[in-house]
Amino acid sequence: MPLRIYLIGRSHLNYDDLNRFLLEHNITWKRTNGAAQGEEMVEVAGRVCYMSFGRRQKQSNEAFIRHLIEKGHESVLEHVNWTFLLTGVSRAFTHQVVRHRVGFAFSQLSQQYYDQTEAEFLKPPILANFPKASAAWDEAVEVAEKSYKNILRELAELKTPVKNGISKKEMRRLIRSSARSVLPNATETKIVMTANARAIRYFLVVRGSIPGDEEMRIVCGELLKLLKAEAPAFFMDFELKSLADGSPIVLKKKIED
Repeated sequence: MPLRIYLIGRSHLNYDDLNRFLLEHNITWKRTNGAAQGEEMVEVAGRVCYMSFGRRQKQSNEAFIRHLIEKGHESVLEHVNWTFLLTGVSRAFTHQVVRHRVGFAFSQLSQQYYDQTEAEFLKPPILANFPKASAAWDEAVEVAEKSYKNILRELAELKTPVKNGISKKEMRRLIRSSARSVLPNATETKIVMTANARAIRYFLVVRGSIPGDEEMRIVCGELLKLLKAEAPAFFMDFELKSLADGSPIVLKKKIED
């Protein structure tokens, strides 16, 4: 299954209450044509810090956000978040990504509740150039897949609970928990990830440029492409390039005047 990233949620401004704030404080706000709602939310949050509305508003939305990022004042970026649904990623990937707790939230497909009999397995692309290594991977996955099914089948023969008082629901959990222990990190999974703009910027810096983690770089590359279209002002200092083998790498560049 190929990688897919679905943007299923985003931050929205409540213009009615924002306009009420502006009216009650006898100030105006000149919106920048083409700015996304997330970009506007960050601008408003930043301007409240200085009350730089009306006559004190001297920069466009993009220029204002550029100034904040350039000066390292990125806390206002935490007001905007997105929710992504990722499919076609391995559990090796998710074991790494869930380490990012600050500014992130995760909900992942459970191997305890969802039968993995028909699970897919994601082979690292580099193995295509090494036939013997690829064959070894195929063999290991085949053994794991058969073992999973055998464990399910054998434990399903249990007619009485292993422990007194265990429910049928918990019995299923026990069986699948026992069987999943043999599944490899290559098992395909699905995960919902919510993160704010500041956290994503940090994530792209520390994860998107690691040459030895190709899957992570591929996911970061797809995230960057999606977010540059969604809120370009937040990611103006990031660029997507390619390594010698053609795989993507995310790099942070100096903001140009």
